[in-house]
Amino acid sequence: GPKFGCGAALCGSCTVLVDGKAIRSCVTPALEVQGKAVTTIEGLSKGGKLHPVQEAWLAENVPQCGYCQCGQIMSAVALLQKIPRPSEEQIKVAMSGNICRCGTYPRILKAIKRASEASIEQ
Repeated sequence: GPKFGCGAALCGSCTVLVDGKAIRSCVTPALEVQGKAVTTIEGLSKGGKLHPVQEAWLAENVPQCGYCQCGQIMSAVALLQKIPRPSEEQIKVAMSGNICRCGTYPRILKAIKRASEASIEQ
């Protein structure tokens, strides 16, 4: 799932969750995460049901080329775990380290808002 993008932790395409925190896997030695819970995009869905962020991503038609999407989604999940109802500014700050070369930032913002609302309803 995680993509190798820049190799310098600048683009965010390699983002995974380690004990629930978003980290850049391209610069993280495997020994550093030994014994910790590592979640990649493949680990978000449970029992064949997509994670609310994944569902929101599809509902808002976020993906274009798709290269950054795994990292974007993982960063969004980490944000919503930390701040379940983030403001627009909090979303922008949290996602600022993830680059989308296709420029789908408005759709990413909408998807995160949708996912935050869906998680409250559940």
